[in-house]
Amino acid sequence: MEETSQTHFDSTGESTVSVETNNNSDGNPQESESNNVDMKSSDALTKALSSMLSTVIKDFDLRAQDTLQSQDQLDSSIDRLTRELDQLLEDAPLPFIMQHATKISGIRKRVSSLNSLLKSIQRRVDNIDRMLSVGILHGNYTTP
Repeated sequence: MEETSQTHFDSTGESTVSVETNNNSDGNPQESESNNVDMKSSDALTKALSSMLSTVIKDFDLRAQDTLQSQDQLDSSIDRLTRELDQLLEDAPLPFIMQHATKISGIRKRVSSLNSLLKSIQRRVDNIDRMLSVGILHGNYTTP
């Protein structure tokens, strides 16, 4: 028996699975019943896997979005603290404060650079996800 499985996503993001089989039996009722049971269990397994993967991907997307929001909040907090530090430096330019201000400024630059890198990675992941979704929606995805 030859079997082809396809997963499609509709406009609501729900997946549907279709399984095509080519049954070459010679009309034996026991073999046909066995093939029917195999097909039903294969279909159930395919639907379960599709549902599980869909849940995992949605969870990943939510966590990635939360991370992006957290990075934006961190970036704005660092900017606010830098402005406050600049104000303090204007009021009391002591060598001790200047030394720590330099360290904090270096940390700020590294965090900003890391934030930019994370945003770039998030855009790439979004593009990959979008390309996979388009491929799945157009039926370009088949499993052997």
